[in-house]
Amino acid sequence: EVQLVESGGGLVQPGGSLKLSCAASGFAFANYGMMWVRQARGKGLEWISVIASGGGAIEYADSVKGRFTLSRDNAKNTVYLEMNSLRPEDTAVYYCNCKIAFGSSWYEQLEYWGQGTQVTVSS
Repeated sequence: EVQLVESGGGLVQPGGSLKLSCAASGFAFANYGMMWVRQARGKGLEWISVIASGGGAIEYADSVKGRFTLSRDNAKNTVYLEMNSLRPEDTAVYYCNCKIAFGSSWYEQLEYWGQGTQVTVSS
């Protein structure tokens, strides 16, 4: 069974830092890219960052570029999102996400989500 479990959220003051983790199990983690997405209350999903399977390619949304750092440890089946210079507008539930292929065609894949971890940036 594929599982993604996020942790590390909490309450932090503006300008502070948090490091989120997403522990994966039930699939060949090292073979898949991983993504972080967030959702603020009353708003839609916002893509934050993605990391390739080997960690060599990483992309960020403009809203977090220069403040957030995404990394992965394939030996620990874990992806990390280090968040610095946090702002009130970063307040959201943060989810990790991956798409896993079950066949060779482009459409033969399933998308998995973790349960999310709440990040609140407030003084």
